[in-house]
Amino acid sequence: MQKKTLVIGASNNTNRYSNIAINRLKQYDQETVAFGLREGTVAGVEIDTNLMPYKDIDTVTLYLNPQRQKSYYDYIISLHPKRVIFNPGTENPEFQNMLKTEGIAFEESCTLVLLSTNQY
Repeated sequence: MQKKTLVIGASNNTNRYSNIAINRLKQYDQETVAFGLREGTVAGVEIDTNLMPYKDIDTVTLYLNPQRQKSYYDYIISLHPKRVIFNPGTENPEFQNMLKTEGIAFEESCTLVLLSTNQY
């Protein structure tokens, strides 16, 4: 295991990119935890429906549109991740400015591409 990743916006739906990302993270032997609106399990990862006080989060990867992210700003910042990935469609200048103020790195990228190109 390398970096612990929190997937926010996790889904049981196999057509969702968050689901594909969890599967791919596990394929690349990345420790993964997940938060979503519905309980379930993806690739052996339980989807939590409550905001858990996870420890040692390296990366938060977002699968929520900017409007839905607002209610999670404080939670994500409280985890003190090393970085936040804004996947396509989740770009959010307001939240990015907050992260910058807190000294948390962020990037607008695709978790799937980062993994497949060994840049994760």
